[in-house]
Amino acid sequence: MNRPDDDQLSAWLDGELDDATKAAVDAWLQEHPDDAARVRLWAADRSALRARFGPLADEPVPAALQRLVQESGRGRSRWLQAAMVAALMLGGGLIGSAATWLLKPSMTTLSDAPRALPGWTQRAAVAHAVYAPEVRHPVEVDVTQGDVAAQRAQEEHLARWLGKRLQMPVKLFDLRAHGFELVGGRLLPDLAGPSAQLMYQNAAGERITVYLRRPEPGTHTAFRFQREGELDMFFWAEEGFGCALVGKLPRERLLALAQAAYSQIESELPASRPRPGT
Repeated sequence: MNRPDDDQLSAWLDGELDDATKAAVDAWLQEHPDDAARVRLWAADRSALRARFGPLADEPVPAALQRLVQESGRGRSRWLQAAMVAALMLGGGLIGSAATWLLKPSMTTLSDAPRALPGWTQRAAVAHAVYAPEVRHPVEVDVTQGDVAAQRAQEEHLARWLGKRLQMPVKLFDLRAHGFELVGGRLLPDLAGPSAQLMYQNAAGERITVYLRRPEPGTHTAFRFQREGELDMFFWAEEGFGCALVGKLPRERLLALAQAAYSQIESELPASRPRPGT
């Protein structure tokens, strides 16, 4: 099979392909992890948008549109025109709301001067919103199975695999001092290439994720805080390394976790960088 185009991939995601074409796309995605990761991000975006804006579809039709439909009963074409207007208004509302949620900078920095919000942190929030609730398949590589030796082998495999795909060293942060154990990780798409997500969980079942990416050359973002809907995150970026720690924890607890992760890599980065919480 030739590479599926975006229309075919979208139809595959929506279950709209015939059996033969679906089987061919299944085989393609199994052999091409970059395309598979891109489709998973589409699914993540769709799930996040449905979860956030789905209730709008159940809201009553505005009175003005109801009157338009009632007054146009004399002609089917007028009714269709009114239905189209309603659909466009609803669709436009959903799209506009989604764009506002995904693109509007809604963060609080740790410095006094506001700065533009990097788009990759929004993708980190979407990825957390989709995968953190997963019960059976929260990660691609699970490091919790087997004995201690098997778990360590899986951790080493995860770090090597993600590091090779991201073309940068991937550190699996040790957050056990704060009660969080590594569950595993997965590969995700980013605008300029692959990114990765590490997932951690505590005894209460609370989960946080760490989104890792290789930023564009010259990218520098000081340690900052951002709120996206119900999610909080701390993120930073140096040349060659970007990280966002995301969760639904109180800000103080999330900061402690971010500080722990930050401190574990600061020896590998310039000593002049700002310290978390300053």
